[in-house]
Amino acid sequence: MNNSFTFQLQARSGRGRAGVFQTPHGPLQTPIFAPVGTLATVKGIHPAQLTELGASLVLANTYHLYLRPSDTLIAEMGGLHKFMQWPGPMLTDSGGFQVFSLASSRKIDDEGVTFKSHIDGSMHRFTPEKSVQIQENLGADIIMAFDECATPYDRAYIEKAMERTHAWVVRCQQAKTRSDQALFGIVQGGIYSDLRKRSAEFIASLDLPGIAIGGLSVGETKAEMNQALEAVDPILPDDKPRYLMGVGMPQDLVNGVLRGVDIFDCVLPTRLARHNAAMTRTARLNLVNAMYTRDERPIEEGCTCSTCQHFTRAYIRHLVVCKEILGAILLSIHNLHILLQITRELRQAVLEDRLQAYADDFLSKVQPDQDPLVSEDRRD
Repeated sequence: MNNSFTFQLQARSGRGRAGVFQTPHGPLQTPIFAPVGTLATVKGIHPAQLTELGASLVLANTYHLYLRPSDTLIAEMGGLHKFMQWPGPMLTDSGGFQVFSLASSRKIDDEGVTFKSHIDGSMHRFTPEKSVQIQENLGADIIMAFDECATPYDRAYIEKAMERTHAWVVRCQQAKTRSDQALFGIVQGGIYSDLRKRSAEFIASLDLPGIAIGGLSVGETKAEMNQALEAVDPILPDDKPRYLMGVGMPQDLVNGVLRGVDIFDCVLPTRLARHNAAMTRTARLNLVNAMYTRDERPIEEGCTCSTCQHFTRAYIRHLVVCKEILGAILLSIHNLHILLQITRELRQAVLEDRLQAYADDFLSKVQPDQDPLVSEDRRD
């Protein structure tokens, strides 16, 4: 393992953790939320704005960048950091979830996956070795092992996909050549605690720099997701960061940290923004609603983001009704700020050993789940 990738656990509060994960492009102070830049851009946000927001980790998408503009072109341009002008740590997924989402146009076997491009219908083949090669060309600090993500309730299929995922992570280990990238294995197992435990034990035995928890936020209930996290928490090693993939509602961050999660990502804050929705700590606001026409308040009282400091709900509603680009930008800034601020508060609560009190207060104010407005999948 490259000594650039070390995780120091600084404090615990209950099962919650605060730590520092060292990468070649700087340290990550956990818990942490990572904005998603599927196509080498966080939609509507300049890299300098990400820095102003306090983001320190950004994701990009292996499947999409392989198809366009191609991982080889990005390598020729000096890698993702230079290509998109992001100076901090980066993470790329393996393409496994995107292939999973192409259920009608892909074929999985023990060697890999054959799939049809959503862009032009051309056929392509991903194997564990190919996924690693693409991610090495992209050059992110953290890369993901190729995995098979399954629907949450088909136990027979989930078990088969889990075993395939285990075989594939070993192949990813063997294929990896760059010492400046940290390979994370992915725990699968659906909603079944015994499968989750078995998968966690196997992935932990490989002594990788970090461990991801996949196959969640794919249709199961919040209670089932929390149960899956509780199953793996005591098994995963303390000295490795834990990354819960594709989860990003405010209450999900709180519940995840309560169950030992260190890293989160989700497309939801920017996708909601493009659908005229604002996140708050307690609810979701649809800014198209006529009730905001003369509302002089900021999106959320007390919020310190630049959107809330300068603009009213009435003005933002005007922008989104007129389909002005600035509306989505201002909402994206606010939504990202909310999640980044909550993770900072969670970290401080762990350091001060008051996580449970923080979580109890936060969760008591969250309104019941509302209509999601838009799909919560991970392609942005």
